Amino acid sequence: MALGITGADDPIDWDALTRYATEVMGRAYAPYSSYRVGAAGLVEDGRVVLGCNVENASYGVALCAECGLVSALHSTGGGRLLAVVCVDGKGTAIMPCGRCRQLLWENGGPTMQLMTPKGVKTMADVLPDAFSAEDLATA
Repeated sequence: MALGITGADDPIDWDALTRYATEVMGRAYAPYSSYRVGAAGLVEDGRVVLGCNVENASYGVALCAECGLVSALHSTGGGRLLAVVCVDGKGTAIMPCGRCRQLLWENGGPTMQLMTPKGVKTMADVLPDAFSAEDLATA
């Protein structure tokens, strides 16, 4: 899902991103853990992309909200993420797991901003020394 909320050069509207993440969290499919997660990301062209977690009886194939967000990013035209917020069932900002931080790094890079429980941080702050395409070039 893509929604326009801001121009690419405007300041990041963290309140709006949090509202979008909280709204999509309500659509999460979490019958096993009851732990609903929603994510909203601002793309460089002003689009907002959303994702929610989708559980599965085979726990290993569950999808994180960030996976859905990255899929929505690419299915609606691609681009780079500028800012992301992930929320729990109460609408409170949560920290993405390590796997999801790697997904966000790949699609937003070191300067992408992430709302964390301790405030806004860059991806370089939350995933220092990240693995990237440059690492593959040297292999």
